[in-house]
Amino acid sequence: MKSNIRLLKKHRRYSVEFKKQIVADFESGEYSVPQLEKLHGVTNQSIYNWIYKFSTFNEKGFRVVEMKDSSSTKLQELEAKNKELEAALGRKQIQLDYLEKMVELAKTELNIDIKKNYSTPQSTGSGKTKKK
Repeated sequence: MKSNIRLLKKHRRYSVEFKKQIVADFESGEYSVPQLEKLHGVTNQSIYNWIYKFSTFNEKGFRVVEMKDSSSTKLQELEAKNKELEAALGRKQIQLDYLEKMVELAKTELNIDIKKNYSTPQSTGSGKTKKK
């Protein structure tokens, strides 16, 4: 009895409008192919075939290659990294301004020249100092 039962493969048929909608979602950059695959339960090979067939941007003979992360996710990561680097740059600029002000105060109030000048004589080392 079991030998007579034939396993039928389930083939889904999708409307042209559905295929074009998925291609439009991909082209808008809102979803990547792996995201569309998970969202609609369609294989990525089918989605790529639809992109080759219905896309306005892709020409015949060109291969669509997409990474797992969508471009919008990459853009958000780059913007966050840029913001972090700008904050670090701001902190370093504040630190630099503070140190320059300290050097200036040391020179004016304490008469100590901290900046390296090439015309100043070299120190004699650890010679004896006079006691006051």
